[in-house]
Amino acid sequence: MDYKAKAVAGLLAATCVFSIIALILSVVNVKDVFLPPSTKYGLVFDAGSTHTALYIYQWPADKENGTGIVSQVEACTVSGPGISSYADNATGAGASLKHCLDKAMKIIPAEQQRETPTYLGATAGMRLLREQNSTKAEQVLAEVAKAIGEYPVDFRGARILTGNEEGSFGWITVNYLLETLVKFSFAEKWEHPQDTEVLGALDLGGASTQITFQPEVTIEDKNTSVFFRLYGTNYSLYTHSYLCYGQTQALKMLLAALHQGSPSLQQISHPCYPKGYRENITTADLYNSPCVRAPSTPSPAQVLTVMGTGDAAACTTAIQKLFNFSCGANRTCGFNGVYQPPVRGQFFVRTFRPCTSVSFPVTPCHPMAPQLVENFPQEKGYLHTYCSVGIYILTLLLDGYKFNEHTWSSIHFSQQAANTDIGWTLGFMLNFTNMIPTEALEHVKGHQPGLWAGAISFIVLAIVAGLVAVFLQCFWKTK
Repeated sequence: MDYKAKAVAGLLAATCVFSIIALILSVVNVKDVFLPPSTKYGLVFDAGSTHTALYIYQWPADKENGTGIVSQVEACTVSGPGISSYADNATGAGASLKHCLDKAMKIIPAEQQRETPTYLGATAGMRLLREQNSTKAEQVLAEVAKAIGEYPVDFRGARILTGNEEGSFGWITVNYLLETLVKFSFAEKWEHPQDTEVLGALDLGGASTQITFQPEVTIEDKNTSVFFRLYGTNYSLYTHSYLCYGQTQALKMLLAALHQGSPSLQQISHPCYPKGYRENITTADLYNSPCVRAPSTPSPAQVLTVMGTGDAAACTTAIQKLFNFSCGANRTCGFNGVYQPPVRGQFFVRTFRPCTSVSFPVTPCHPMAPQLVENFPQEKGYLHTYCSVGIYILTLLLDGYKFNEHTWSSIHFSQQAANTDIGWTLGFMLNFTNMIPTEALEHVKGHQPGLWAGAISFIVLAIVAGLVAVFLQCFWKTK
């Protein structure tokens, strides 16, 4: 055999060897490799008593022990008042949502929009409207449903939440964000935290207030009990909502009580307002809520003059009269005779406005309005209510929910946790993911990186050796 033939034969032999080695490396130690889970989206409107907001959430489709790991993508505040304010203009309620829906459509990929579950939950403002005029409440819900239905989403309905739903979903939100329900461990997997106490949740809203926590004792009244299974763990909670005892409605009840107890039907002395403060209000505005009962049919056009007297002691007495703190025999309660076990553990409190947190036992009462306006010009529109708001919160927490000077330090006032709003919507979406089937992860055959790199290297060598053999065969001239 001449030298050319030997060279070509050697290169062909090398090509065969390299190919066999590459084949062996490509089939040895093959494993199933799971592709990253797809992302799911959800939309929830929080239609509160004073405003509406749209929250956009996302979570991996594979979930953890049946519950999604949900994160907030975006929040959009709807322009204008809460939808209950559109009782006489129901179409306006639907139109008000469109800006935020347009924004959501720009965030959610077009191919996923039609499978995005979308909800609207209305809270205490609509609960009050339903008591006042159920027909108008239904019209408002129908119009917002119509507006949302015009978008390419999986619309699941618009409804009025119960107070207990609002409170318990808020509890889920707080505990999820503070990682008492599930936590990403050092082992790089989601686990239920060990030796971690769940927190209680208090919501001091505009029209209602809610308390939810896990008590140490068995819950006696099943109407105040709610059960959840989240991330493979069971939770039995106490929850109750007090309609009309949110900040806005409570202060409206206070003003109505002061009016009805005033010797003058045209002038109201308000002990919670700073001395020298003065405002006018019509009887129509004062008695426009089911939470306040007029003693007789007032003239809607009658104008009342409210005069501040700056008397903190009288303010405290007036606010305490809004509540009934007595409990039945052998029974623990919150207020108005509602059963409540003793509070337990740490509590997160979501207030109606971020500026209304107070420190025990000092209340933000001040006798002179001018100094307040001078020191806090950015809060001018709310300063006259600071004393009444502070005493309302103290009365509600201390006398109503039965906190005291020893347990007060367990209360934390906040609007957010982990840079996320702590309202009911996130808890609602988390609980909703329990009802969505878990999607199995897609998988492909895969290799360890080293074996795969070795197989590719030998394939390249085989190709090079084969090409060199062809080149020699074609272009090497023998004598």
